[in-house]
Amino acid sequence: MNPLTVVKVAREFWRLMATNDFHALAAVLAPSFVLGWPQSMERIRGAENFTRMNHAYPAHGPWRFVINRLAGGASEAVSDVSVTDGVQSARAISFFTVEGGKITTLAEFWPEPYAAAANRAHLVEPME
Repeated sequence: MNPLTVVKVAREFWRLMATNDFHALAAVLAPSFVLGWPQSMERIRGAENFTRMNHAYPAHGPWRFVINRLAGGASEAVSDVSVTDGVQSARAISFFTVEGGKITTLAEFWPEPYAAAANRAHLVEPME
């Protein structure tokens, strides 16, 4: 598959997520779709379960997404996305596998920010 097509599918995933109409995601998810969260050792099978999880997730308002970076190859893409509902904020690193224009697997990492180590303060500068 053309790398631009894979990136386009990943970009469409985030566009659909931003509508907060999680049922619309079925347009880009394969029937065999599987999401993995390695940090919590959880797996979600199928678009319906993914949709239900997103609807049930506690939010203070509509979810908003900012794509910080998106890159892809012949069948895979990776995104770095900032997420907020106006109160809670997070950052997700997502690895997409795309076949036939549909996302078959998605592995997501939701890292927690942490303070920089003092012992390297003389070597680094803060990021905004």
